[in-house]
Amino acid sequence: MIKFSERQLKTPKLMRPVYLVTAGQSKFDRAIPEKRTEELCVDALNMAARLIDKSPAELKSYIHSCYYGHFADHFGDQLLGEAVIHDRLGLDPLGNIGIKTGGATGGSTLWETVKAVASGYSDCALAMGWERMDEVPTDEGNHLISCAADKDWETPLGHIYTGYYAVMAQKYWQVFGKQEESFRRTLAEISVKHHGYARFNPYAQAPMDITVDDVLNSPVVAYPLRALDCCLMSVGAACAIICDEPTAMELTKNTQHKPLRIWVAAGSHTLRPACRRDMEIPLLPNETADQYADIEEKFPGGGRYPGFTGFLGARMCAYYGYRMAGVVDPTEDLDVIELHDAFTISDVQSYEDVGIRPYGYGRDYVESGDCYHTNPHTGEPGKLPSNLSGGLLGCMHAVGATGIMQTLEVASHIWNRWAEIHGDPKIWEEFGREKPADWTDLQVKDAKRALAISHAGVGSHVTATIVMDPDHLLKEDA
Repeated sequence: MIKFSERQLKTPKLMRPVYLVTAGQSKFDRAIPEKRTEELCVDALNMAARLIDKSPAELKSYIHSCYYGHFADHFGDQLLGEAVIHDRLGLDPLGNIGIKTGGATGGSTLWETVKAVASGYSDCALAMGWERMDEVPTDEGNHLISCAADKDWETPLGHIYTGYYAVMAQKYWQVFGKQEESFRRTLAEISVKHHGYARFNPYAQAPMDITVDDVLNSPVVAYPLRALDCCLMSVGAACAIICDEPTAMELTKNTQHKPLRIWVAAGSHTLRPACRRDMEIPLLPNETADQYADIEEKFPGGGRYPGFTGFLGARMCAYYGYRMAGVVDPTEDLDVIELHDAFTISDVQSYEDVGIRPYGYGRDYVESGDCYHTNPHTGEPGKLPSNLSGGLLGCMHAVGATGIMQTLEVASHIWNRWAEIHGDPKIWEEFGREKPADWTDLQVKDAKRALAISHAGVGSHVTATIVMDPDHLLKEDA
């Protein structure tokens, strides 16, 4: 059984307050042949500058060091791609480094950037992530992505990540879903919800007005997961500007834009799910050991933790992140979240890993309507809306950019700028996309605190990014 020392479970501490000042993103799509990767990164940086009424040149004059995330050199056939992007952004000879942690690359890039500012190394740093997945056929792309599993043990299962998640979906369905057909339909509701929200996002790749039956009738990729249960292969970029307090205030002086406090925590787990040793469940602040004392009795086969049904890496980043930021109960303390819905099953698993629901009860978050912008059962605002961007299912999974896009998305609600960012007709026209006649403003009213989960592989790396209005912190700085 895995054991941790008190030192290992110590709450991380930032040496000084750190702020998310602004962020930006490009259009996302399956293919963008008309633009080079460098141009997409420029688009993201230009948007970040525009949000704080600065020219790109003015914003760049503050940047001291740069952190670049992209997952797969194979896709763009370019080693050291971060050096190319850094040069094209006009940021040489500033120090820069590339970061790769699979699907969590965007979140890990933010993690490194926040630490650079928290340590005092930089007062202003750039986090930039991208992915170029349109230069190889889809089957080859799926194989390349599958190489982010243990190639000796996992890759032979089929050279496609959906196969790995299908095994977890079958196990979860058997144990916590009790093999009920209603559980499979609940998974489909997640796809309907996220593709539906993507309809109101001009940056999103896969807006769809679909039904549960459409999901259940889509082609099987790896049973029980079907095409509409699976995330997107994407092209695009996203960035964030991270600063200390004086620099954040200077950059936003004479604007209505408020910098947000930011914390990022990380966890990990083996690439080999079959080798995951059992352990006691690390408890989040809203949990007690008693609530899991009879988990095996309630859900036969669910007593072994983490097994195939949860992500220890996600639990650990929430364990550290909540304590850093003062979060006690995510459903009470947070207002909006973006979770890593690479597959509909991973969405449900993540609800439990981050404490939105106890282990075994993730489906209730969907079925209760709490995760919707507007609860479909009551017509009232959802208690904790999730993935209003459309998520990885509906918006994109340009891997190196994903965790940064998610952070921009939740921050836009706290800034009260969701409608401005997503509703501007000029953006829809620029991207060659038609704004729907029933376009809906998904702004979460009075949002003050938010969470984004960036997740790799079968949970090999996971980060939790927490952002808050600095006037609505949950605890004072120590």
